Amino acid sequence: MTVEHDRSARPGGRGRPPRGAPREVPVELDRELETPLPVQLAAALREAIDAGTLRPAEAVPATRELARRIGVARGVVVASYEQLIAEGYLVATHGRGTAVNPQLERMSAPAGGRSDAQGARSGSAPGVSSNRNATGTPGADDGVLGRAPLAPGEPIPSAINSPAWRAAWREAAARAHVVAPALGDDRLRAEIADHLRRMRATARSAGDVIVTAGTREGLGLLLTALGTTRGRGLVVGVEDPGLPSLRGVAARHGARIVALPTDSAGLDTARLPEGVLDLVIVTPSHQYPLGGSLPLVRRRELLDWAGRGGVVVVEDDFDSELRFTGSPLPTLAALDDDVAGSVVLLGTFSRTVAPSLSAGYMLAPAGIRALVEPVRRELGGPVSSVVQVALAHYLATGELRRHTARLLRRYAERRDLVSERLAGTHGVRVRPMDGGLHAVIEFVGQDPADLRDREEAVVRLTRRAGLGAEPLGGYWQRNGAGMAGLVIGLGGPDDVAFDEALRSLAAVLREA
Repeated sequence: MTVEHDRSARPGGRGRPPRGAPREVPVELDRELETPLPVQLAAALREAIDAGTLRPAEAVPATRELARRIGVARGVVVASYEQLIAEGYLVATHGRGTAVNPQLERMSAPAGGRSDAQGARSGSAPGVSSNRNATGTPGADDGVLGRAPLAPGEPIPSAINSPAWRAAWREAAARAHVVAPALGDDRLRAEIADHLRRMRATARSAGDVIVTAGTREGLGLLLTALGTTRGRGLVVGVEDPGLPSLRGVAARHGARIVALPTDSAGLDTARLPEGVLDLVIVTPSHQYPLGGSLPLVRRRELLDWAGRGGVVVVEDDFDSELRFTGSPLPTLAALDDDVAGSVVLLGTFSRTVAPSLSAGYMLAPAGIRALVEPVRRELGGPVSSVVQVALAHYLATGELRRHTARLLRRYAERRDLVSERLAGTHGVRVRPMDGGLHAVIEFVGQDPADLRDREEAVVRLTRRAGLGAEPLGGYWQRNGAGMAGLVIGLGGPDDVAFDEALRSLAAVLREA
């Protein structure tokens, strides 16, 4: 979306201006910090909106005026405004300028806000994650690198071969005799908390972090802990379409699965059932597989709904850092209360470091951790101390952030190559994606039954050719309820092989 930068405060501009004159919001930027200036400015404005200093429908300063006042380049302000528009904090309307999202007016602030107990808690210490394919078969996070060049869920395998990772591994090998605490290595928990603060605008203490063997193992741990508190089988809501692998984990734990409708923006919070679910699994920053980002208004609606019904919200954060446009969106957990909240954030390093690590994390509020931590101590930690020490070193040096930036450029190039290679293919639409390590190819222009037949035929041909594409329709829980097409991965073994696989895919689509 284009920001209408310099008309936001001018009553003489075309159309009705936003409510009131632009507010003078105190902003202090520190050029000595490692955090980029656009990120600092976006954080300051986000805090002002959350605190009510900037109110819904209120105009924000024009980009040139704000840049002049705080002494930065106009591009810094433009970048911060565009980031907040993507998050749903601001809206830009042609001829009316940029303002705080007026829809926020009908939403209450997050219940409880940040707890005063956060500062009092110290950061001291007191598997297998999901493979993103439609079949739910073992894959990337199991440490098994698939050979199919277009298989979804396969990252570009580069970090593990870097000098920075080898240095981290050498340091960790010297401490192979040390047994990590059940909740995780103290230093790693602190580095994960700092990583989430820097990359996902989520400020929580190291004590809120539990080390897991990835998202599937983390979800299994949570379900085990909750299963002892309800006195009956759990009822779990999943996005439809969504990840078959995670709903498979819930089903394996005896849960009853309920499909929840989504639209282009993600989970449809207006259609959430009352008094039915114990837990809901969501991908708010990058809905899988269609890529929608849950707007701020819906995020708050989801938190209000969960708070009323005592529902645990599992935020699956598997590839949200891989965002091509702007900065990664803040997590849903960033809006939640750190003591009495309902959001459990599950993340993995399999997408950005290496699938073979089978390492990730859980970030949970104190009330839920009180249930999870005793279970983890009884079962023991699933990640070796060597892996944990190496990850802590890798994070502390800042190399993961630099490596992620390099990955983003390569994934963006591959996304563009998909559109280039499939351009002009009859009945095919490559859906736009703002991030992630997969692409969605939608079949269009035919009767729905014919489209499903085409999907079946194309998938059969791609598997025969060893390409590894998955059927798009397989991501819907209700058979025949969704789109027809393909989901392909952008990871691939190398650029040449990836390009050759795309050319082969184009030939298959023409044949089918």
